[in-house]
Amino acid sequence: MAGFGHGTRRHPRSRGRTWSRTGPDRATLGIIGAICAIAGLFVLGIILGPVAMVCGWLAMNRTWSGARPVPALTALVLGAIDTLLAIIWLAGAATPGNGLY
Repeated sequence: MAGFGHGTRRHPRSRGRTWSRTGPDRATLGIIGAICAIAGLFVLGIILGPVAMVCGWLAMNRTWSGARPVPALTALVLGAIDTLLAIIWLAGAATPGNGLY
């Protein structure tokens, strides 16, 4: 039907298929990151902290400008705190004389 006034030059793609929908959206990443950050305060902070930071950063659309959703910002900040506390804990556990009388 391209020959009868229904050309494809103006709208090469339909409006509903302008991006790929294979991965999780930003809201889901923000919630996952916030859950990882809160869980990282209690267990496995060295692993869950960076995971929360990555999820929060991706949920913020990898930029500081514009609107920042609360779960994404929470995930980023708490993930950084988790990671920092885990590094301090590991450094304190590795000091000489720890665990001796």
